[in-house]
Amino acid sequence: MKQGRLYTMLRVLRVNQWIKNLVVFTAVTFSGQLFDIALLSRIIYAFLTFCLLSSTSYVLNDIIDYPFDKKHPIKRFRPIASGEVTIPEATFIVFLLTLISLIISLIFSIQFFLLSLVFILLHFFYSLYLKKYPIIDIFTISVSFMLRAFGGEVVSGYHIPIWLLLTIFFGSLFMATVKRHAELVSHGKEARLSLFRYKEHLLDFLTNTFATTTIIAYSFYTYFEKLPTTKTIFTDFFAGIFPEFEARKWLMVTIPLVVYGIARYAQLLYEREEGERPEKIITNDTPLIVTIGLWGFIIVSLIYIL
Repeated sequence: MKQGRLYTMLRVLRVNQWIKNLVVFTAVTFSGQLFDIALLSRIIYAFLTFCLLSSTSYVLNDIIDYPFDKKHPIKRFRPIASGEVTIPEATFIVFLLTLISLIISLIFSIQFFLLSLVFILLHFFYSLYLKKYPIIDIFTISVSFMLRAFGGEVVSGYHIPIWLLLTIFFGSLFMATVKRHAELVSHGKEARLSLFRYKEHLLDFLTNTFATTTIIAYSFYTYFEKLPTTKTIFTDFFAGIFPEFEARKWLMVTIPLVVYGIARYAQLLYEREEGERPEKIITNDTPLIVTIGLWGFIIVSLIYIL
Protein backbone atom coordinates (compact mmCIF):
# COMPACT_ATOMS: atom_id res chain seq x y z
CA MET A 1 0.00 0.00 0.00
CA LYS A 2 2.79 2.39 0.90
CA GLN A 3 4.59 1.73 -2.39
CA GLY A 4 1.33 2.26 -4.26
CA ARG A 5 0.75 5.55 -2.47
CA LEU A 6 4.30 6.69 -3.22
CA TYR A 7 3.81 5.90 -6.90
CA THR A 8 0.57 7.90 -6.85
CA MET A 9 2.37 10.88 -5.31
CA LEU A 10 5.10 10.70 -7.95
CA ARG A 11 2.41 10.73 -10.64
CA VAL A 12 0.75 13.74 -9.04
CA LEU A 13 4.08 15.59 -9.08
CA ARG A 14 4.66 14.50 -12.71
CA VAL A 15 8.25 13.52 -12.05
CA ASN A 16 8.53 12.37 -15.67
CA GLN A 17 8.30 16.02 -16.74
CA TRP A 18 11.24 17.15 -14.62
CA ILE A 19 13.34 16.65 -17.76
CA LYS A 20 12.25 20.14 -18.82
CA ASN A 21 14.26 21.63 -15.97
CA LEU A 22 17.54 20.45 -17.51
CA VAL A 23 17.51 23.84 -19.26
CA VAL A 24 18.99 25.11 -15.97
CA PHE A 25 22.31 23.50 -16.99
CA THR A 26 22.59 25.57 -20.20
CA ALA A 27 24.79 28.39 -18.87
CA VAL A 28 27.31 26.20 -17.06
CA THR A 29 27.50 23.64 -19.88
CA PHE A 30 28.15 26.04 -22.75
CA SER A 31 30.56 28.15 -20.70
CA GLY A 32 32.88 25.18 -20.29
CA GLN A 33 32.37 24.87 -16.52
CA LEU A 34 30.19 21.77 -16.31
CA PHE A 35 32.84 19.70 -14.50
CA ASP A 36 33.57 22.31 -11.86
CA ILE A 37 32.34 20.25 -8.89
CA ALA A 38 31.49 23.20 -6.64
CA LEU A 39 29.62 24.97 -9.43
CA LEU A 40 27.92 21.78 -10.59
CA SER A 41 26.57 21.14 -7.08
CA ARG A 42 24.99 24.61 -7.12
CA ILE A 43 23.37 23.94 -10.49
CA ILE A 44 21.98 20.61 -9.29
CA TYR A 45 20.59 22.45 -6.28
CA ALA A 46 18.87 24.94 -8.63
CA PHE A 47 17.62 22.08 -10.83
CA LEU A 48 15.95 20.35 -7.88
CA THR A 49 14.40 23.65 -6.76
CA PHE A 50 12.86 24.14 -10.19
CA CYS A 51 11.63 20.54 -10.09
CA LEU A 52 9.69 21.34 -6.90
CA LEU A 53 8.38 24.58 -8.39
CA SER A 54 7.31 22.78 -11.58
CA SER A 55 5.52 20.06 -9.64
CA THR A 56 3.70 22.75 -7.66
CA SER A 57 2.37 24.25 -10.87
CA TYR A 58 1.40 20.82 -12.24
CA VAL A 59 -0.66 19.98 -9.14
CA LEU A 60 -2.38 23.38 -9.18
CA ASN A 61 -3.12 22.98 -12.87
CA ASP A 62 -4.67 19.54 -12.27
CA ILE A 63 -6.87 20.98 -9.52
CA ILE A 64 -8.16 23.74 -11.80
CA ASP A 65 -8.57 21.40 -14.79
CA TYR A 66 -10.33 18.74 -12.73
CA PRO A 67 -13.73 19.12 -14.50
CA PHE A 68 -12.10 18.92 -17.95
CA ASP A 69 -9.65 16.12 -17.11
CA LYS A 70 -12.46 13.84 -15.93
CA LYS A 71 -13.85 13.88 -19.49
CA HIS A 72 -10.46 13.56 -21.22
CA PRO A 73 -9.68 10.04 -22.60
CA ILE A 74 -6.11 10.12 -21.23
CA LYS A 75 -6.03 12.75 -18.48
CA ARG A 76 -8.97 11.14 -16.65
CA PHE A 77 -6.50 8.56 -15.33
CA ARG A 78 -4.42 11.20 -13.55
CA PRO A 79 -4.54 10.82 -9.74
CA ILE A 80 -6.60 13.97 -9.10
CA ALA A 81 -9.01 13.46 -12.00
CA SER A 82 -9.52 9.79 -11.08
CA GLY A 83 -10.06 10.54 -7.39
CA GLU A 84 -6.93 8.77 -6.13
CA VAL A 85 -5.87 12.11 -4.63
CA THR A 86 -8.61 14.36 -3.28
CA ILE A 87 -8.83 18.09 -3.97
CA PRO A 88 -8.05 19.00 -0.31
CA GLU A 89 -4.97 16.73 -0.41
CA ALA A 90 -3.81 18.29 -3.67
CA THR A 91 -4.37 21.80 -2.30
CA PHE A 92 -2.20 20.98 0.71
CA ILE A 93 0.52 19.66 -1.62
CA VAL A 94 0.48 22.96 -3.54
CA PHE A 95 0.79 24.97 -0.33
CA LEU A 96 3.57 22.75 1.08
CA LEU A 97 5.65 22.60 -2.10
CA THR A 98 5.35 26.35 -2.67
CA LEU A 99 6.53 27.06 0.85
CA ILE A 100 9.42 24.57 0.74
CA SER A 101 10.70 25.57 -2.69
CA LEU A 102 10.63 29.30 -1.94
CA ILE A 103 12.38 28.83 1.42
CA ILE A 104 15.08 26.75 -0.26
CA SER A 105 15.56 29.37 -3.00
CA LEU A 106 15.78 32.14 -0.38
CA ILE A 107 18.48 30.23 1.52
CA PHE A 108 20.42 30.05 -1.73
CA SER A 109 20.31 33.78 -2.64
CA ILE A 110 17.85 36.67 -2.80
CA GLN A 111 18.27 36.86 -6.58
CA PHE A 112 17.41 33.18 -6.99
CA PHE A 113 14.46 33.60 -4.63
CA LEU A 114 13.04 36.47 -6.69
CA LEU A 115 13.46 34.48 -9.90
CA SER A 116 11.78 31.47 -8.30
CA LEU A 117 8.93 33.67 -7.08
CA VAL A 118 8.40 35.09 -10.57
CA PHE A 119 8.48 31.53 -11.97
CA ILE A 120 5.82 30.19 -9.61
CA LEU A 121 3.62 33.28 -9.95
CA LEU A 122 3.80 33.00 -13.73
CA HIS A 123 2.65 29.38 -13.52
CA PHE A 124 -0.12 30.24 -11.08
CA PHE A 125 -1.44 32.96 -13.39
CA TYR A 126 -1.05 30.58 -16.31
CA SER A 127 -3.18 27.92 -14.63
CA LEU A 128 -5.80 30.43 -13.51
CA TYR A 129 -6.03 32.79 -16.50
CA LEU A 130 -3.35 32.84 -19.19
CA LYS A 131 -3.89 29.32 -20.54
CA LYS A 132 -7.39 30.35 -21.63
CA TYR A 133 -6.04 32.70 -24.27
CA PRO A 134 -4.52 31.42 -27.52
CA ILE A 135 -0.99 32.52 -28.44
CA ILE A 136 -0.55 33.96 -24.93
CA ASP A 137 -0.67 30.44 -23.48
CA ILE A 138 2.23 29.12 -25.59
CA PHE A 139 4.27 32.29 -25.03
CA THR A 140 3.83 31.82 -21.27
CA ILE A 141 5.22 28.31 -21.56
CA SER A 142 8.20 29.65 -23.49
CA VAL A 143 8.85 32.35 -20.88
CA SER A 144 8.90 29.65 -18.18
CA PHE A 145 11.72 27.90 -20.06
CA MET A 146 13.58 31.21 -20.31
CA LEU A 147 13.25 31.68 -16.54
CA ARG A 148 14.78 28.24 -16.00
CA ALA A 149 17.69 29.25 -18.23
CA PHE A 150 18.08 32.53 -16.33
CA GLY A 151 18.05 30.52 -13.12
CA GLY A 152 21.16 28.73 -14.36
CA GLU A 153 22.75 32.10 -15.09
CA VAL A 154 21.97 33.45 -11.62
CA VAL A 155 23.34 30.38 -9.88
CA SER A 156 26.46 29.93 -12.02
CA GLY A 157 27.31 33.54 -12.74
CA TYR A 158 27.92 32.66 -16.39
CA HIS A 159 26.11 34.30 -19.29
CA ILE A 160 24.07 32.49 -21.95
CA PRO A 161 24.81 33.87 -25.46
CA ILE A 162 21.83 35.69 -26.94
CA TRP A 163 21.47 33.35 -29.94
CA LEU A 164 21.44 30.32 -27.65
CA LEU A 165 18.84 32.03 -25.48
CA LEU A 166 16.72 32.68 -28.57
CA THR A 167 17.11 29.02 -29.52
CA ILE A 168 15.57 28.06 -26.18
CA PHE A 169 12.82 30.65 -26.68
CA PHE A 170 11.82 29.55 -30.19
CA GLY A 171 12.39 25.85 -29.45
CA SER A 172 10.01 25.91 -26.49
CA LEU A 173 7.45 27.80 -28.61
CA PHE A 174 7.77 25.07 -31.24
CA MET A 175 7.19 22.29 -28.71
CA ALA A 176 4.25 24.13 -27.11
CA THR A 177 2.63 24.68 -30.50
CA VAL A 178 3.12 21.02 -31.43
CA LYS A 179 1.41 20.05 -28.19
CA ARG A 180 -1.58 22.30 -28.89
CA HIS A 181 -1.85 20.88 -32.41
CA ALA A 182 -1.86 17.32 -31.08
CA GLU A 183 -4.53 18.18 -28.50
CA LEU A 184 -6.73 19.81 -31.14
CA VAL A 185 -6.41 16.96 -33.63
CA SER A 186 -6.71 14.13 -31.10
CA HIS A 187 -9.38 15.42 -28.71
CA GLY A 188 -11.02 18.46 -30.29
CA LYS A 189 -11.64 21.88 -28.80
CA GLU A 190 -13.05 20.47 -25.56
CA ALA A 191 -9.59 19.41 -24.35
CA ARG A 192 -8.52 22.95 -23.42
CA LEU A 193 -10.25 26.34 -23.23
CA SER A 194 -7.72 28.08 -25.49
CA LEU A 195 -8.33 25.50 -28.22
CA PHE A 196 -11.75 27.01 -28.91
CA ARG A 197 -9.96 29.88 -30.66
CA TYR A 198 -7.19 27.86 -32.30
CA LYS A 199 -7.51 26.72 -35.89
CA GLU A 200 -5.53 23.82 -37.27
CA HIS A 201 -4.05 25.87 -40.13
CA LEU A 202 -2.94 28.53 -37.62
CA LEU A 203 -1.16 25.92 -35.54
CA ASP A 204 0.45 24.52 -38.71
CA PHE A 205 1.70 28.02 -39.53
CA LEU A 206 3.03 28.58 -36.01
CA THR A 207 4.71 25.17 -35.96
CA ASN A 208 6.50 25.88 -39.25
CA THR A 209 7.47 29.39 -38.12
CA PHE A 210 8.89 28.37 -34.76
CA ALA A 211 10.70 25.35 -36.22
CA THR A 212 12.37 27.63 -38.78
CA THR A 213 13.31 30.32 -36.26
CA THR A 214 14.73 27.69 -33.89
CA ILE A 215 17.03 26.38 -36.61
CA ILE A 216 18.07 29.91 -37.64
CA ALA A 217 18.78 30.99 -34.06
CA TYR A 218 20.82 27.86 -33.34
CA SER A 219 22.73 28.22 -36.62
CA PHE A 220 23.60 31.82 -35.75
CA TYR A 221 24.77 30.68 -32.30
CA THR A 222 27.12 28.07 -33.77
CA TYR A 223 28.54 30.59 -36.26
CA PHE A 224 28.93 33.72 -34.16
CA GLU A 225 29.93 32.26 -30.78
CA LYS A 226 33.41 31.00 -30.02
CA LEU A 227 34.05 27.81 -28.11
CA PRO A 228 35.33 28.26 -24.55
CA THR A 229 39.12 28.19 -24.56
CA THR A 230 39.83 25.12 -22.43
CA LYS A 231 43.22 23.51 -22.97
CA THR A 232 43.29 19.70 -22.90
CA ILE A 233 45.81 17.02 -23.84
CA PHE A 234 44.17 16.82 -27.28
CA THR A 235 44.27 20.55 -28.07
CA ASP A 236 47.81 20.67 -29.45
CA PHE A 237 47.31 17.40 -31.31
CA PHE A 238 44.29 18.62 -33.25
CA ALA A 239 45.86 22.05 -33.73
CA GLY A 240 48.67 20.30 -35.59
CA ILE A 241 46.18 18.61 -37.90
CA PHE A 242 43.86 21.60 -38.39
CA PRO A 243 45.65 24.97 -38.45
CA GLU A 244 43.83 27.60 -36.39
CA PHE A 245 41.79 24.76 -34.88
CA GLU A 246 40.13 26.88 -32.19
CA ALA A 247 39.09 29.57 -34.70
CA ARG A 248 37.09 27.16 -36.83
CA LYS A 249 33.31 27.03 -36.48
CA TRP A 250 33.19 23.46 -35.20
CA LEU A 251 29.84 23.87 -33.48
CA MET A 252 28.24 24.16 -36.92
CA VAL A 253 28.66 20.40 -37.40
CA THR A 254 25.78 19.96 -34.94
CA ILE A 255 23.30 21.92 -37.08
CA PRO A 256 22.18 18.84 -39.13
CA LEU A 257 21.40 17.02 -35.87
CA VAL A 258 19.20 19.89 -34.67
CA VAL A 259 17.42 20.03 -38.03
CA TYR A 260 16.84 16.27 -37.98
CA GLY A 261 15.65 16.37 -34.36
CA ILE A 262 13.05 19.02 -35.16
CA ALA A 263 11.99 17.15 -38.32
CA ARG A 264 11.70 13.86 -36.40
CA TYR A 265 9.66 15.52 -33.69
CA ALA A 266 7.28 16.96 -36.31
CA GLN A 267 7.09 13.53 -38.02
CA LEU A 268 5.95 11.92 -34.78
CA LEU A 269 3.30 14.61 -34.44
CA TYR A 270 1.82 14.25 -37.90
CA GLU A 271 2.18 10.49 -38.28
CA ARG A 272 1.39 9.27 -34.75
CA GLU A 273 -0.23 12.34 -33.19
CA GLU A 274 1.98 11.96 -30.10
CA GLY A 275 2.89 15.61 -29.65
CA GLU A 276 0.55 16.00 -26.67
CA ARG A 277 3.17 14.47 -24.37
CA PRO A 278 6.59 15.78 -25.46
CA GLU A 279 8.43 14.16 -22.55
CA LYS A 280 7.19 10.75 -23.79
CA ILE A 281 8.44 11.42 -27.31
CA ILE A 282 11.86 12.55 -26.14
CA THR A 283 12.38 9.58 -23.82
CA ASN A 284 10.75 6.79 -25.89
CA ASP A 285 11.61 7.42 -29.55
CA THR A 286 14.90 5.70 -30.40
CA PRO A 287 15.93 7.87 -33.40
CA LEU A 288 15.29 11.02 -31.37
CA ILE A 289 17.17 9.64 -28.34
CA VAL A 290 20.15 8.74 -30.55
CA THR A 291 20.09 12.20 -32.17
CA ILE A 292 20.01 14.01 -28.82
CA GLY A 293 22.71 11.72 -27.44
CA LEU A 294 24.97 12.29 -30.46
CA TRP A 295 24.39 16.05 -30.29
CA GLY A 296 25.28 16.07 -26.59
CA PHE A 297 28.38 13.93 -27.19
CA ILE A 298 29.66 16.29 -29.91
CA ILE A 299 28.95 19.39 -27.80
CA VAL A 300 30.77 17.96 -24.79
CA SER A 301 33.66 16.76 -26.97
CA LEU A 302 34.11 20.15 -28.66
CA ILE A 303 33.92 22.14 -25.44
CA TYR A 304 35.63 19.86 -22.92
CA ILE A 305 37.85 17.40 -24.81
CA LEU A 306 39.12 18.86 -28.08
